[in-house]
Amino acid sequence: MIFAADPMLFDITFGDILLVGLKVIVSFALLMVAVMLMVWFERKVVSDFQNRIGPNVAGPWGILQTLADGIKLFFKEDLIPDKSDRFVFQLAPYLSLVPAFLVFVIIPVGGDFNDGNGGIVRWFGRDTLLQVADPPVGLLFFLAMSSIAVYGIMLAGWSSGSKYPLLGSVRASAQMISYEAALGLSIVAVFIQSGSLSTNEIVSQQAGEGFYGFIPNWNLIITGFVPFIVFLIAGTAELNRPPFDLVEAEQELVGGFHTEYSSIRFALFFLAEFMNTVTMSAIMVTLFFGGPAGPILWDPIGPLFPIMWFMAKLLCFLFVFVWFRATLPRVRYDQLMDLGWKVLIPLSLGWVLFLGARNVANDKDWGAGGIIAVLAITIGAFIVGGLLLTGAMAKSRSDRLAKMAEDEERV
Repeated sequence: MIFAADPMLFDITFGDILLVGLKVIVSFALLMVAVMLMVWFERKVVSDFQNRIGPNVAGPWGILQTLADGIKLFFKEDLIPDKSDRFVFQLAPYLSLVPAFLVFVIIPVGGDFNDGNGGIVRWFGRDTLLQVADPPVGLLFFLAMSSIAVYGIMLAGWSSGSKYPLLGSVRASAQMISYEAALGLSIVAVFIQSGSLSTNEIVSQQAGEGFYGFIPNWNLIITGFVPFIVFLIAGTAELNRPPFDLVEAEQELVGGFHTEYSSIRFALFFLAEFMNTVTMSAIMVTLFFGGPAGPILWDPIGPLFPIMWFMAKLLCFLFVFVWFRATLPRVRYDQLMDLGWKVLIPLSLGWVLFLGARNVANDKDWGAGGIIAVLAITIGAFIVGGLLLTGAMAKSRSDRLAKMAEDEERV
């Protein structure tokens, strides 16, 4: 039961198994359609940003361009380098694609969360959820899958038998380690507030009127915006999206980890990138913006409103990722590492400590003065720690430069 907490799974019948299978098929189909539309959406939005036309021939408004590209790649010749590890080379694209879909199974995409309903819907005479599974450790499952996904990139570069893909895969592993910690700390902040790792529970706690009857009860506001900002930046780096797409920097690595790939295997990496973008956006909507929770504005189509709210929020985040791609220049790799280790991780760790101290202050009835004192101590400790860390790293850098100068003089 811990792996798929669903109201209908407490007394499993053959019909329940069929319904779960139906949800898996529908989720996979919807995700594939969403990925196809996402590719078209990115091309059109970037073309608008850059004052270009974009795809407009294949289908109405060019909406079938992605399908045409997929058919073209499917019929291209599949090349495997002579010096590659053939088995790992062929396996790597699937290791990137499968975790992206598995993350999506824990996302609630609909259901009525108002008045404590918990998103339960009635399908074929059974109570169920509009998500494939709701494990109590859902967010840990997300972290595990996002960590496993980098193995596809890493093994693709290693197994190609070429130097440029290998450099891209090494960058991918270092980038994942740096920013997975920031993602985890942002999730800890949400857990401190909600007390649950279940995505359904997190959405349920964000449903309702909120503050003063009109401000949403979202974790974005309750956690103080900082965990969301850290999650957004770290998520962009996890996705290898611009401006953090250093693993496939074409100016220096030709194409990065997928340089030696062609045909359908290259298409699988392309598909995995956009599928990860959709699932990461869905996770952010779930954690910080209430997921499908929202007001029912018209009772005759009431069950459709949660799905509409979820899709509208998801579209906003997809636009943000495309906006980043169209406007931000690619950073240097040392800047990428500095942002993760020197800024995001210390900032998110300090904020987690503050949220924990704030909850303790509320439990102990310390009042506003106690909370302000806790905030001041947290900020002070963060500033002192940052200054000490910066000084230590500056000294290390100066010592290293001095040693390099001495070595040059000896030569």
